Amino acid sequence: MKANRRTQGTAGEDLAVQYLRKHGFKILDRNYRSYRGEIDIVAKEKKDYVFVEVKARRSSFFGSPEEAVTPEKEIHIRSAAEEYCVKHDIEDRPCRFDVVAIEGEGEKLQIRHLRDVF
Repeated sequence: MKANRRTQGTAGEDLAVQYLRKHGFKILDRNYRSYRGEIDIVAKEKKDYVFVEVKARRSSFFGSPEEAVTPEKEIHIRSAAEEYCVKHDIEDRPCRFDVVAIEGEGEKLQIRHLRDVF
C-alpha cells in the first residue's frame, strides 16, 4: 500500500508541476528533504520563491485535499523552507507558501491553486 500511495503522490506532484509551468512558474526543486521536513515543490514566480505543498485525493469523502495541510505540517514545511533559503542564500528574497489541491480523476479532475496560504 505504501508503494501505491507513493506512486499516487508522485503522479499528483507531476500534475502540479505541469500546472505551475503552464502558469509561468519556474520549477527549481522537487521533494526537497531536510531533517526538519519536506517541500514537495520549490518554484519561482517572477521575484517570489514559492514553496508548494501538493495534496491529491480521488474524492472529497474524507475532506478536501487542502484540509490535509495541518498546522503541524505547516510548521515542518516552514522549517524546511528556512533551511532551503539559508542553503541557497536567498534569505532576503520574497517567498510564500502555496498549496496545489488536486481532486478527482480523469475528466472530473480539478486543480486548485491556493496562494500564500500560511
